Amino acid sequence: MREFYTLDTDRSACLHCGSHVTDRFGRVFGNDLDRTHRCGECDGYARSSRGSAAGIEVPIPDPETSPGRHGSEPDA
Repeated sequence: MREFYTLDTDRSACLHCGSHVTDRFGRVFGNDLDRTHRCGECDGYARSSRGSAAGIEVPIPDPETSPGRHGSEPDA
């Protein structure tokens, strides 16, 4: 008999930092399986809304590697 393994069905945690994320955040910003790779605790909205929450590389600097005015949120 063949066994099939699936990804963890708990989608309420960020895969990067482990912080709680809502189901809605995962559906809107997450990947095709509604999993969140980055969240508001470990990344900024500018990056998340462009794909970092879905695990996609984005051109905006990562706040973990580029803190300060050049990381995450663009200047207004």
